[in-house]
Amino acid sequence: MRVLTLIAALAFGATSALAAEEPSGCDKFKWPIERERAALTAPDLAKLASGSEQAALPSSAISLGLVAPSEAKLPTPPERAPKDGTFAGFMRIKSAKAGLYTISLSVGGWIDLVQDGHVLQPVAFSGATDCSGIRKTVKYELSAQPFVLQVSGARDNSVAIAILPVQ
Repeated sequence: MRVLTLIAALAFGATSALAAEEPSGCDKFKWPIERERAALTAPDLAKLASGSEQAALPSSAISLGLVAPSEAKLPTPPERAPKDGTFAGFMRIKSAKAGLYTISLSVGGWIDLVQDGHVLQPVAFSGATDCSGIRKTVKYELSAQPFVLQVSGARDNSVAIAILPVQ
């Protein structure tokens, strides 16, 4: 009986530790997300297939179709290997103004931003569960060059994405 009690206590502790790592609720993001959330939840988002190429940054959020990682043909291997049963996809942006941008996702997933042959490291990251319409937002410093936005590890076969300049 003591062994079962110990196992239960350890399991509860592990669950609590995991929950502590994942903040819950829209007020738990590290910065205001109202603009990003509004963009991600706007009606009639343009639907793009994985591999789409855009001449410039989309003026509003888009919905990117995702496929199994083995079918995604991501141009660069993701920095975090996708788990079985998840989805991946990418889009190319040919032109963007240099600056600090937030890239926000409606669902959980890993973002790799590739510019000039290098995976860019984020400037900042924030995410929370239980916030309708937005799961994570990441800030990147972009130069005025084409880039590839890759999403992997998503549990859904599509993701709303907003790429917005930081105000």
